[in-house]
Amino acid sequence: MNSKKLILLVIIAAVVALFISFGGHEILTLENLQKHQSSIEQWISQNLLIAVLGFAVVYVVVTALSLPGAVIMTLGGGAFFGNLYGLIAVSIASTIGATLAFLVARFLLRDTLRDKYAETVAKMDRGIKKDGAFYLATLRLVPVFPFFLINLAMGLTAMKLKTYALVSWVAMLPGTFVFVNAGTQLSKIESTGDIVSANILLSFALLGLFPLIAKFVVGYIRKRRVYAGWQKPESFDYNLLVIGGGSAGLVSAYIAAAVKAKVALIEKDKMGGDCLNTGCVPSKALIRSAKAANTLRHANRYGLEAVPVKGSFKTIMNRVKDVVAKVEPHDSPERYRKLGVDCISGTASFVSPWELEVVHNDGRTERLTARSIVVATGGKPAMPPIPGLKDMEPLTSDNLWSLETQPERLLVLGGGPIGSELAHAFARLGSKVIQVEMGERLLAKEDADVSEVVRKQFEEDGIDLRLGHAAKEFAVEDGEKVAYCEHNGERVRIPFDQVLVAVGRAANTKGLGLEKIGVETLPNGTVPVEEDMSMRFPNVFACGDVAGPYQFTHAAAHQAWYAAVNGLFGQFKRFRVDYRVMPWVTFTSPEVARVGLSEAEAKEKGIAYEVTRYGLDDLDRAIAESEDYGFIKVLTPPGKDRILGAVVVGMHAGEILAEFTLAMKHGLGLNKILGTIHPYPTWNESAKYAAGEWKREHAPQGILRLLEKLHGWRRGKQSGDKAAREVTT
Repeated sequence: MNSKKLILLVIIAAVVALFISFGGHEILTLENLQKHQSSIEQWISQNLLIAVLGFAVVYVVVTALSLPGAVIMTLGGGAFFGNLYGLIAVSIASTIGATLAFLVARFLLRDTLRDKYAETVAKMDRGIKKDGAFYLATLRLVPVFPFFLINLAMGLTAMKLKTYALVSWVAMLPGTFVFVNAGTQLSKIESTGDIVSANILLSFALLGLFPLIAKFVVGYIRKRRVYAGWQKPESFDYNLLVIGGGSAGLVSAYIAAAVKAKVALIEKDKMGGDCLNTGCVPSKALIRSAKAANTLRHANRYGLEAVPVKGSFKTIMNRVKDVVAKVEPHDSPERYRKLGVDCISGTASFVSPWELEVVHNDGRTERLTARSIVVATGGKPAMPPIPGLKDMEPLTSDNLWSLETQPERLLVLGGGPIGSELAHAFARLGSKVIQVEMGERLLAKEDADVSEVVRKQFEEDGIDLRLGHAAKEFAVEDGEKVAYCEHNGERVRIPFDQVLVAVGRAANTKGLGLEKIGVETLPNGTVPVEEDMSMRFPNVFACGDVAGPYQFTHAAAHQAWYAAVNGLFGQFKRFRVDYRVMPWVTFTSPEVARVGLSEAEAKEKGIAYEVTRYGLDDLDRAIAESEDYGFIKVLTPPGKDRILGAVVVGMHAGEILAEFTLAMKHGLGLNKILGTIHPYPTWNESAKYAAGEWKREHAPQGILRLLEKLHGWRRGKQSGDKAAREVTT
């Protein structure tokens, strides 16, 4: 940090310290202003110019340094200076203060962020250049975030100072007037009878209605602005057009058909998307075969003779294909046509916000229009730009299922859910698996104690874990494929036969023509969406992997409901997507299932919590099945049974988690789970026992001591009991 920045930081720290030491946060309160109202008004009447200037200077300092009290000062401006002088003083001072905060953020942080996140900052700047002024005006009129955050955030962009100051001043004027006017009425309240006066009631009604009015006005202006230059069709071929036949697209089309809307689903390849064809269904079928192999290999756990596992890998993969074929009718074009969906085989690209150009797989081209369009094109495995990797003809979760010969030495890149699931499956089927992960542990999004259980099982099953290894280069040496990794500054050579890449996923947006309608993808490849799942245009939506932030089949289906319903009925009512209770499962063995906060996330967000643990080694059903390992961990607020998050590590973790997910969704605490009858012996009893652990830790000890004395008294005299104990001793 250079000397100028250091000096500025010292000055800011000194001013903030003075503000706190002189009790500024206590002075700038509504109660304090009302308490000294008469004396302040008397002084102001004699020193109006000095008072206005002094007020403005303090307001500038408070706003520039993001100190608390700006709202109270706005009300005070109206209370002590009236509408005219109060509005002038507050509007000018707030604009100057906001501009100074903007400049401070730019001076202190922008260069650092530009160096560290050059691509992200560049994309932000392009967006600000295109829509920045309107976006800023929207935030000022309908503040989704506090103004001090807007000041700091905008300082990190390339917005021009003149534009920032002018837009801020104009956009803040309506809100400033409402608050200043409310302040003029506050100063007139001397008795309870004054509260029902017309002027005061009107001012407070305006104060309450202003956000709604501003939101409506901004929405109307935004709609007119975003559609400027586009000619809306007079009639439409469909109510809803859906691009992509994966989980998100299927659910969107299903909902539209269910409410009798005319809907078309455009899919260029196979219906069912990744989940059916290359993801959830085939991977779980492979994992089940691997589990069966492991059971046979360790049959001695169940009093049987362990046997060497022999089998044809081709036969295993044929079973996987059979499983996919058996599930396929659920997602078939025939089924959806019966539901009322027009299923089109082809590709689609945007012509306008209401029109798509569709190239059928047979070569025909046509243009289709709809009131609303849903983009649900899913994702694909990401391929890192590692030298030599493409020459290895790498496997991914997409092309893996065409294998007929099992790799003898399989190198797996990635320690996330997909990489871990497939690494474990191939290891149990007999491959020598080397799993390379750049981080220091597997499943980095989970807590360390969760990752540790999985790590131990992986090593027990023979996986060669290379944590903290970053793949740097691939090559063929003397006819052998090798990978070179960096570990603790050293170059590590790893020979292998085939490599499976599982380092994340990228959204499918190529060929959609999003640039024609002014939509740019985010740095992670997904498209930007609003809380109602719309992107840029109120009638164009995205859901599933192409939208993020979760890349789960059930998350895609969840988002699809909002996209379809808002697309069909959004002009009457819009629903905001709710991610508060989002469960997921990693299907390793043991399974890892979580919903809500982890410990790491709770700490990062500063949320107070306490942990309740229950070991599955204590569960009768787990013991009976010789699967008595793993645990349940539940996070709750201190002293309360409300569930903040839960994780289950063990067999059937996904099924056990469902009870905690249901409880979180409907606001049920651990006491309700404890009071529910669970059949014995089942895996789900573990949820009740975890709730019991919480109850035991929060038992009312004072009442229990009184009860102990009561029971002793009811048995007879305590002195007699004491004598009996002495004789026994």
